[in-house]
Amino acid sequence: MIVSYIRPDKYFNGVYDQLNMINKYVEQKGLKVEKEFIDQTSQNKKVEERNAVMSFLRSLKESTLIIYDVWVLSSHIDDLVQMVSCQLKNGNEIHFVKQSVVIDRDSDAMVVLGLIDQLRQTLQDEARKAIGRPKGSRSSSKFDKYHDKIIKYLRAKKSVSEMARIFNVSRSSLKDYIESRELKEVAEGMGIALPEDGEAKVIETIQCPETA
Repeated sequence: MIVSYIRPDKYFNGVYDQLNMINKYVEQKGLKVEKEFIDQTSQNKKVEERNAVMSFLRSLKESTLIIYDVWVLSSHIDDLVQMVSCQLKNGNEIHFVKQSVVIDRDSDAMVVLGLIDQLRQTLQDEARKAIGRPKGSRSSSKFDKYHDKIIKYLRAKKSVSEMARIFNVSRSSLKDYIESRELKEVAEGMGIALPEDGEAKVIETIQCPETA
């Protein structure tokens, strides 16, 4: 089974950016996504607090997992290592779209370590930018329970007003939810260019510690 996994965060790339890259990637690779999983769990949550997501990921066997970037799995290094190890143990392959890299049990260890180091660098950069601003990510919403249905209705070209009547909710509140979650972009999807020679570039980005 081929699964795309999207986990937006307000300090990283949103749903729109991830879908752009994923859609172009699968088109170039001749793949067909069979299941789309959009995870609205806060980036602050540790792996043990993400029961539904972890149950889903553990259920994947001999499958293909397509994600935009390493931080989508987790913004905690220790959790990332555990999640990647679990996927490889279950015979799955992971496609990292931003880097245009695929890893499986037979992958070069340098590539895997390079991907992990990219997350370390990203978190380090974000920590510098975050000085003076509150931490956290998008909060949960009462509309989260309608998430999948909203995407289905948007793809069926239903208007926000129609959906608001179906759900018996405020049109303006529903509109704000759709815009904040970029659900129209999720429903439509777009594509942009992907990098080449992904593995070599990932290895090149590894940074060694600097001496004082």
